[in-house]
Amino acid sequence: GGGGFSGLIEFGDDALLALCTDGVGSKLMLAAEMRAYEGVGMDCVAMNVNDLLCVGAEPLAFVDYVATPRPDPEVHASLGRSLRRACDAARVTLCGGETATLPDMVKELDMSGTALGWVRRGDQLDGRRVEPGRDVLVGIPSSGTHSNGYSLVRKVLEVAGVSLTESSPFEADEHRSFVRAGGPIVRNPSMDQENLLTIGEVFLNPTHIYVDPIVSLLDAAREGQPGAPCSYSDIKGMFHITGGGLTNLLRLRKDLGFRIREPLPVPPEMVWLQSKGKITNAEMYRTFNMG
Repeated sequence: GGGGFSGLIEFGDDALLALCTDGVGSKLMLAAEMRAYEGVGMDCVAMNVNDLLCVGAEPLAFVDYVATPRPDPEVHASLGRSLRRACDAARVTLCGGETATLPDMVKELDMSGTALGWVRRGDQLDGRRVEPGRDVLVGIPSSGTHSNGYSLVRKVLEVAGVSLTESSPFEADEHRSFVRAGGPIVRNPSMDQENLLTIGEVFLNPTHIYVDPIVSLLDAAREGQPGAPCSYSDIKGMFHITGGGLTNLLRLRKDLGFRIREPLPVPPEMVWLQSKGKITNAEMYRTFNMG
């Protein structure tokens, strides 16, 4: 269901379970280069729970899998802290996980996870009720490049000869939070010269976890709470803009297209990346979330 964002499983007479699996991908290579893993646990959780939201499911539980060529207690501790913080933000229980040391099979650390959620039968969002020409598309801002397009990010940085430790040449959005390498989350980072974020820190900024606003919206709409912006029947589908960029908007129904007249602002790092790499608009929009 949900255009492939999550699988749905019948569970009793009144409920459906939602299940999905995803990983962090090659963003981990940037984290390894900077020895900065404080955000990648959040990436792993976000990539999964955000997919659950797309079918209207409330996330319940999460398990992780880490494969590594060698034990590294410092890295594992950092990943653990990041996972716990992410699970708190996603309102899920971290039920367990597996860390496998596979020196003959794995050359770099890899991380993935599986998330479980539930939705009341009949409340699942699958796009069948979308009315072309009548319904509107509402976008929620991203926190940056999230966890997709990092093969292209790494290629552009390599060809341009840009170091991850260089100070960011563009102003980071003052409304976003950032995770500094080896440090805590920084909110509204100061842009004075001593506190400039590095390029690596900007591109390692974790994927935003949308559970709080989306679950609150779904609950308020379903229950008809005062101040709810819409009824539950007004919410007909959701999309997680990940791999494939805005082409994810085509996953809900094959007969649906979309016209975006007022796009969200494109984050400055994506504008900079496009300029540095001489990347076409078409490639940018089918690779990144573009805001």
